[in-house]
Amino acid sequence: MKNSVFWFRRDLRIEDNHGLFKALSESSAVQCLFILDSEILEKLEQKKDARLVFIIEALIKIKRSLLDLGSDLQVEYGKPAEVFAKIISENTLHAVYANQDYEPYARTRDQQVSDLLRQKGIEFKLYKDQVIFEQDEITKENGLPYTVFTPYSKKWISEVTISPPNEYQTIQLASAFKQTGLIYSEPSLEKAGFLPLNSNFPNSGFDLNCIKQYHTNRDFPGISGTSRLGVHLRFGTISIRKLVLEASQLNAVFLNELIWREFYMMILWHFPQVQNQSFKSEYDGIAWVNDENAFYAWCNGRTGFPMVDAGMRELNETGFMHNRSRMITAGFLTKLLLTDWRWGEAYFAEKLLDYDLSANNGGWQWAAGCGTDAAPYFRIFNPDLQQKRFDPEFTYIRKWIPEFGTQEYPMPIIDYKQARERALKVYKAGLQRTF
Repeated sequence: MKNSVFWFRRDLRIEDNHGLFKALSESSAVQCLFILDSEILEKLEQKKDARLVFIIEALIKIKRSLLDLGSDLQVEYGKPAEVFAKIISENTLHAVYANQDYEPYARTRDQQVSDLLRQKGIEFKLYKDQVIFEQDEITKENGLPYTVFTPYSKKWISEVTISPPNEYQTIQLASAFKQTGLIYSEPSLEKAGFLPLNSNFPNSGFDLNCIKQYHTNRDFPGISGTSRLGVHLRFGTISIRKLVLEASQLNAVFLNELIWREFYMMILWHFPQVQNQSFKSEYDGIAWVNDENAFYAWCNGRTGFPMVDAGMRELNETGFMHNRSRMITAGFLTKLLLTDWRWGEAYFAEKLLDYDLSANNGGWQWAAGCGTDAAPYFRIFNPDLQQKRFDPEFTYIRKWIPEFGTQEYPMPIIDYKQARERALKVYKAGLQRTF
């Protein structure tokens, strides 16, 4: 008997799940497992976290699907290595299956689990699932990783055209799920030490019309022109393979955004130091102002710049921020307020439902000019011009700033022209110091 465990992580679905497909293909009985990782949960400052609500809801959906198949989902709380030590002391296992995770913490965690299992003669098998291409599958001719997006994307499209992704028909192997009379209790926020929270998450279904019109509508935050699938991609409640196949047929601009997602994941994989350092090391010489009062005004949408404030209020209230607003708010903080990009990155990490380390890090370094993007540091967004171009009727602004146009709305905390000149001087001086 080849008894195995499939460990759910960033792949919270049964359908088209690569690692789960392999486990069911190669095992006599597969027990499904999810671990609410105390290493991660203990770092969350707020006891109400919508992302955890999303995870719990996804786990309950998986559990009920497994119950229909005569199996169940085992949910454990604690450090993964300690959880597996307990599991293997109580069960005879052939292997543990999971899908690859590319973040630095995940790589360390997986190595610890792998070492533990290997000591007991148990295989730990990882598979590619949350991306189309991973690690060294898209590289330059010399084997080195791409560090500029455009050539990476061209190679990515060329490869996916030659070998389109295939769906893994997991349900056809459902008989290999471990049949059990034991019904594990449903996962809950309370068991994880968190408080209940009402959240309204976007549907995981593809809005095909939205994707078709994405290139036309995506830059206007006042209309519903984006897919809102970020949180589903983050936690794997939808298949990237299915989404890429749809996007390939419907909209090249939307597909390009999916390629950006993978590009940043592979940047983090090949250059893990970017988690705390500038990709372009010469930008570590920037003399950030880091005014705490200005940062507080930015966090709370009280800067006096409506496009910035609307974006921040949308984020604080919903856990979502429109793509255009993310660029405007991040550029404002790093360039015009001269605040270290790591401050903003940490705030977004706390608030975003679809927070993903690689995309968040890549986006913030792009905004600060210190990332992989080739644009010069003197690209500085003017928030007022952004409003005239992307919210000309003040639709977005009035939605999130009800007091806009009244005396209750604050005056601008900086003068744009002076702040821009200051940014150019500080950046230029900082770059000169590194040479």
